Amino acid sequence: MADVVVVGSANVDLVLPVQRIPRPGETVLAGGLTRGPGGKGANQAVAAARAGASTAFIAALGADDGGSLLRDALGEAGVDLSLVSTSDQPTGTAIITVAEDGENSIVVAPSANATLELSEQALYAVREARIVLSQLEIPFGTVQAAAAASSYFVLNAAPAAELSDELLAHVDLLVVNETEAEAVGGPKLSALLERVPAAVVTLGAEGAVILTRDAAEIRVPGVSVEVVDTTAAGDTFCGVLAATLAAVSTTGPITGRDLTNAVRRANVAASLSVQTGGAIPSVPHGEVIDARYAEVYL
Repeated sequence: MADVVVVGSANVDLVLPVQRIPRPGETVLAGGLTRGPGGKGANQAVAAARAGASTAFIAALGADDGGSLLRDALGEAGVDLSLVSTSDQPTGTAIITVAEDGENSIVVAPSANATLELSEQALYAVREARIVLSQLEIPFGTVQAAAAASSYFVLNAAPAAELSDELLAHVDLLVVNETEAEAVGGPKLSALLERVPAAVVTLGAEGAVILTRDAAEIRVPGVSVEVVDTTAAGDTFCGVLAATLAAVSTTGPITGRDLTNAVRRANVAASLSVQTGGAIPSVPHGEVIDARYAEVYL
């Protein structure tokens, strides 16, 4: 079975480059339109696979050209698609505006993603995986079922949402940005540890903060780069984090040192992804990540 199983969303991304993100009620002109594969789950599955983990994806796609586009992109990245189901709904769509400074604004129509449920075969894959990774662009019930069945569950709580204690009781590692962290635990980051045993809070260009119940807070500085597009930065971070944790879990329990090293590698990968436009096209390969990691940390 796969070392990493990603349970999540897959979308066709419609990307509009703009000078700046429009304000409410404002119309701006785009400098073009590109169409490509994306979605948090798909991006994270590609990131895990390219980072070196055997990766399976559990998702729902439409029987349309968008579904074919995603299957081709995921398959090319080496992701196992045997657990991807075909929905009677169209493939999910995301409309993304990307400003000149790399910031973005995203609206998602879930469509097929909203129909995702776990089959018995999918549940078996979840139980057998070293690391299971999920997000919140699919039904909460599906996320909760995956969490309850997994041996080590990583939840990227994005988009931001209030989460039940029932779900968080099964979360081994929570990954959130500052907005998502406040939705889960309030304004104080340390409050996250009242709900989960460990959390990683991503801070964009400032890096990340690691929080665990048995150790002091650890800050991992950001890697300074020229930003082109931040669309897949968070997903790249999560997928590479999961892949790196899966590799160390083969030798025993995941330690605080393991988590710190995994966050560093994920941080480097995210810094590489923002230097290229698009979602899946921006996700770096393992050898590129490790070469840059050696320059930054070794």
